[in-house]
Amino acid sequence: QQKTKQCNPKFIVGGADRTDICQGQLGDCWLLAAIASLTLKSDAMARVIPADQDFDSRYAGIFHFQFWQHNRWLDVVVDDRLPSVRNKLIYLHSASLNEFWSALLEKAYAKLNGSYEALKGGSTLEAMEDFTGGVGEMYETKNSPSNLFTIMKKALDRGSMMGCSIDITSSAESEAKTTTGLVKGHAYSITGLEEVSFRGQTVQLVRIRNPWGQVEWNGPWSDGSREWDYIGKADKDRLQQISSDDGEFWMEFGDFKKNYDKVELCNMTPDDMASDRKHQWEVNMMEGNWIRGSTAGGCRNFIDTFWTNPQFKLNLKETDDDDHQCSVVIALMQKNRRKLRKEGLDLETIGFAVYQAPEGEDHVGKDFFRYNPSKARSKTYINMREVSERFRLAPGNYLLVPTTFQPHTEADFVIRVFSEKKAGTLEMGSNIDADLPIPPMPSAPEEETNEEKGLRRLFEQLAGDDQAISVWELQQMLNGVLSRRKEIKFDGLSLSTCHSIINLMDVDNTGMLEFQEFKVFWEKMKKWIMLFLSFDTDRQGRMSSYELRSALSAAGETPLFTSQPGLL
Repeated sequence: QQKTKQCNPKFIVGGADRTDICQGQLGDCWLLAAIASLTLKSDAMARVIPADQDFDSRYAGIFHFQFWQHNRWLDVVVDDRLPSVRNKLIYLHSASLNEFWSALLEKAYAKLNGSYEALKGGSTLEAMEDFTGGVGEMYETKNSPSNLFTIMKKALDRGSMMGCSIDITSSAESEAKTTTGLVKGHAYSITGLEEVSFRGQTVQLVRIRNPWGQVEWNGPWSDGSREWDYIGKADKDRLQQISSDDGEFWMEFGDFKKNYDKVELCNMTPDDMASDRKHQWEVNMMEGNWIRGSTAGGCRNFIDTFWTNPQFKLNLKETDDDDHQCSVVIALMQKNRRKLRKEGLDLETIGFAVYQAPEGEDHVGKDFFRYNPSKARSKTYINMREVSERFRLAPGNYLLVPTTFQPHTEADFVIRVFSEKKAGTLEMGSNIDADLPIPPMPSAPEEETNEEKGLRRLFEQLAGDDQAISVWELQQMLNGVLSRRKEIKFDGLSLSTCHSIINLMDVDNTGMLEFQEFKVFWEKMKKWIMLFLSFDTDRQGRMSSYELRSALSAAGETPLFTSQPGLL
């Protein structure tokens, strides 16, 4: 890296706009498309790029930027050293050689995610959300609502950010230029939507920008095309048509839908774009983890483990003003995956399902999901940072289950629930309790059964003169007894485990087990062995953590849903 050595360097020259964004040798067109959309929203731009920064007499060699990350704004500071070759920037740069705001913004975002390399490939929606804290939605143009143009126009008028792209069928098509001048697998910005009168008919137009700063659409309504000769001068001036290869161009909306496959839309706030009025939504946020062997249950295809996923209760009480339904946007986001690429990790395939919640249950089990269908769910499982869907649900209590597609896959996540009216959210499975019976009173010697008499003889043989079993004596006895059980894979109990047993059963706090305490423990151990054998369905002599949770539930206990080996 070399320190930038341009004459009269400036942070911003003549205002920060989308023409300052020219892609370099880094495959982060998705980020550049989001930056181009950001320049159209002055208040959001001012938050991401704080004012009063420049190369003036007070310059300290650093700049700072702000990005939204998992419901909080982070301040990222970078110095002015930028990757360059022969004194020219090789990544994002401005057409003005002495302007550096866009290159420094890219560097700050790379620092946020760990490296420049981490920025290769991504979704425009991801960067849009990091610039605004908004909620994203994606539309497929070939299967879109009939009013997609109106949805996009209202969203743009309200300051939402938009991008679009063309799908690829193989890696060979990535960033391949078509005969119409469009590029496959490449992220574009949508910067304007207009309606004009053309030969007596109203035509819908969409303005798109290629972050390369060049390579444009060459079909109808492209720069210099004859369509511009058949509209009024006022419309032509209003649309600021410039016949130059600057990467920005207009298309008729029908051609847009034919050529592009996806529209990504980031609402600054999740406004209801299906109505003519603007309003703020209520927002609830919850965090959680998918932990291997504990809460990473996978999707509904894996019914034996699906129920172990984190579960959240969603309470919708108040209906919308216009009908008896509740509008809600659910967004599931996996955390820090781009930053974890350097550790060999990448985006997991995620999704979620919504069920009608049963009354009075803190955490529902496998049978509930076996016999109850979902009320709503994400359209697909996909390896994107965030999956979001908009629903209209009847008032009531719902169960939200976020999952990875495959079980045993670990990741951290954030769920954001946007509702038109206030809604309640709560993580289920937070109550930890056990239905433990009161220890029975000791039997009189003459009333002891043969089993109790045999147990007393074993106890007296182990206990010795003090008539109590220490942790070392308990370890010796249990290792001897359990090692003879062929149906259980047994590697021996540690002193730590035996300490835990005595701590649980030592009612009088002597640090040792007297006969009555030992008797209660022995009955419990028999119960746990029988429970183990009944839930060890594969007869391998070992129990997975998922089988253990089922066994604990069957025993009348509500366990803490984390993986803690060695407790039993």
